[in-house]
Amino acid sequence: MFGLEALELARIQFAFTISFHIIFPAITIGLASYLAVLEGLWLKTRREVYRDLYHFWLKIFAVNFGMGVVSGIVMAYQFGTNWSAFSEFAGSVTGPLLTYEVLTAFFLEAGFLGVMLFGWNRVGPGLHFFSTVMVALGTLISTFWILASNSWMHTPQGHEIIDGIVVPVDWLAIIFNPSFPYRLTHMATAAFLATAFFVGASAAWHLLRGRDNPAIRKMLSMAMWMALLVAPLQAVIGDLHGLNTLEHQPAKIAAMEGHWDNSSGEPTPLLLFGWPDMEAEETRYKVEIPYLGSLILKHSLTEPIPALKDFPPEDRPNSTVVFWSFRIMVALGLLMILTGVWSLLLRRGDRLYHSRPFLRLVFWMGASGLLALLAGWFTTEIGRQPWVIYGLMRTADAVSAHSAGQLGLTLALFVVVYFAVFGVGIVYVLRLVAKGPVVNEGREQGVGGAGQPRTPMRPISAADEALDEQGGDQLGQGN
Repeated sequence: MFGLEALELARIQFAFTISFHIIFPAITIGLASYLAVLEGLWLKTRREVYRDLYHFWLKIFAVNFGMGVVSGIVMAYQFGTNWSAFSEFAGSVTGPLLTYEVLTAFFLEAGFLGVMLFGWNRVGPGLHFFSTVMVALGTLISTFWILASNSWMHTPQGHEIIDGIVVPVDWLAIIFNPSFPYRLTHMATAAFLATAFFVGASAAWHLLRGRDNPAIRKMLSMAMWMALLVAPLQAVIGDLHGLNTLEHQPAKIAAMEGHWDNSSGEPTPLLLFGWPDMEAEETRYKVEIPYLGSLILKHSLTEPIPALKDFPPEDRPNSTVVFWSFRIMVALGLLMILTGVWSLLLRRGDRLYHSRPFLRLVFWMGASGLLALLAGWFTTEIGRQPWVIYGLMRTADAVSAHSAGQLGLTLALFVVVYFAVFGVGIVYVLRLVAKGPVVNEGREQGVGGAGQPRTPMRPISAADEALDEQGGDQLGQGN
């Protein structure tokens, strides 16, 4: 297919499916915690704005959660279909870690998700809030196990290789491998930021169209507080993650920096822009700041960072891709920090909700968190190449024995099905967002029990009726 080999098609297929998948868990993680905060604030203050926002974002969470589960199942199957050699070699480590995710996170979410979605008028407020918190906790536990597995592939330890198979000998070392704390905090923070800008863009969209009410304002205010506090924190976490990567995966850092040669012994400049040429072994058209690369990564004005020519050509990541994916991530992160600082300045004089240039920026930044997250994953995973398990197993040795034709066909089918199914789901979510939260008009709240409300034959309609009792739009009629 297009002259690509089976290995390349298998990698493209995995990259395509995981790129689609990762946006749903990211928003799920952030929205689950956001919903827990909203319900907690409602219980504490009894301000209707928090309840109205809870019911509005609960509908969006439910749809997003469903798409995340469906797209995640595909990822698990690919380990067996396209990467069977990897599963045979390292399944004794990755298999149990994914099993722990199911036994902890999935069971916790499954146990309380129904109460969270359908129990507002059927259980007490304390139990409902507890259910929301448990679902939020479940999303974070799921992140814990997934990142433990992924981090072990980058910095493997706690194992022995016996008869060509990885055998775990120290599970604590496997789980808490050297890169795990940095990857876990970086991913969780990225999910919170992605959700904050999604929520903020939703509020900005309504304000730009003249729809101004307490719920819309509260959405924007909470989102911008999150951006102001968490975006700078993410920059610090990212810097620590980079130092950890320099220690354990120096070739990745060299590729990210587009740095080729240390023969002069001079300190390494920071390349702002350029085009790394893998064939010519140089970065063309570069714009650089002297000494800054060494200062950031080595905290020194004299010591150079590792260069790509320090590694054999077959062990070098694709610097052209990694160089730019890293800079896209950093640029978006800086824009998030700028947006948060601007929001703080606008709070003086109550200008936050009226500055149209600011609202336009927030609207266009709506997808910035997800784009930065994807760019970060491309940097991490492409930068690990040519290893699937760093230093232990090459990607070329991990792929299943399929032909390029077979992989090309399945990739084409994935593209068609994903855009059809998840495209519709994403459009549906955006239509829900476009309706906006419905401010409660003081109607009596149902107390549950016989006839208040009835038990529906279709489970999803329970969400419709419960939310409609709060003055919301019916989920089942959102399109």
